[in-house]
Amino acid sequence: MKEIYQVLIVEDDFRVAEITRQFVEKISGFDVLAICKTGAETEHFLKHNQTPDLILLDVYIPDVEGLDLFWTIRKNYHQMEIIMITAAKEVLTIEETLRGGTFDYIVKPVEFQRFEQTLQRYQKHRQMLTVKREMDQEEIDRLRGLGSPVSTLSNQTDDLPKGIDRLTLEKIQAIMQKKETGVTAIELGKEIGASRSTARRYLEYLVSAKKIEAALKYGDVGRPERRYTWL
Repeated sequence: MKEIYQVLIVEDDFRVAEITRQFVEKISGFDVLAICKTGAETEHFLKHNQTPDLILLDVYIPDVEGLDLFWTIRKNYHQMEIIMITAAKEVLTIEETLRGGTFDYIVKPVEFQRFEQTLQRYQKHRQMLTVKREMDQEEIDRLRGLGSPVSTLSNQTDDLPKGIDRLTLEKIQAIMQKKETGVTAIELGKEIGASRSTARRYLEYLVSAKKIEAALKYGDVGRPERRYTWL
């Protein structure tokens, strides 16, 4: 069963909070637990409700001074990750939150693509920590965003073949890494919302890049299907 990560939004502007909620719910694997508008409301929620996995936190909260709420959450709920989503651009503020271990710092107005990349990175981060008991240096570097199978393939060259989009390629690689039994082009197409031919184009590119392998699987009836698995 796919894990759903619960998100708490802390934002006093209801319009921004609603946009953020819509952003979160567009991304597979995430659900909004609640929206809090003040520091007091946030602390009350955390004490009396389900603990979220992730908090999207604004710096400017009406009843809170500076980063007091950030440090309160960090001190009392250290198991939760915090992503700052704020208009604050002061270097001292950014430096303090980074020192406090914020997962990311996103400046308003937020672009969905940038937001999506952060949540997908968080998802991979959590998955790696869940399945691993030990890590080598390469895996630690990947966890810290210093290199990964996804970024390595797409960033080695900007000259990807025609018809291969970098972001779509990264999304497909992330999907493939989780499919232990592999996928067919039809199955992948349904998952990414694309045609069978489009899915096959990306899969065959990954075969040529030696990231996945393909094998014919024979069913009881009809032609054999080509099944792709992550190497």
